[in-house]
Amino acid sequence: MSTCDHLSTVNDIEPTPQDGCEECLATGGRWVHLRTCLTCGHVGCCDSSPSRHASAHYGTTGHAIAESFEPGEDWAWCYSDEVLFEPSPSGKGERAHPTRYRL
Repeated sequence: MSTCDHLSTVNDIEPTPQDGCEECLATGGRWVHLRTCLTCGHVGCCDSSPSRHASAHYGTTGHAIAESFEPGEDWAWCYSDEVLFEPSPSGKGERAHPTRYRL
C-alpha cells in the first residue's frame, strides 16, 4: 500500500471563487478540468490542459494535495507521492475536509 505524509497539510478551505483556472482566466488560456489545492484553495487546470497550472502550483509552492473541482468527481491526488485518494465514508462528502480521504 502506498503512503503519503502530506495529509497533515490539508486545510479546511473553500476553493478560491473563480469561473475557472485562475491563471488561464488571467491570460485567456483554456482548460479541460479543474483542480483545487487543499492547502490554500488555489484553482488550477489539470495535466490534460495545455498549461497544467495545478501541477505548476505544486511545483512553485510545494502544496502537494489537490482534489478534483469537477461536479460529480470525488477524489484527490498527492503530486509528491503520486498517490490517489478515494473518499472516506466518514468524510460526509465535505469538500476539503482533512479526514475526507484515506489511503
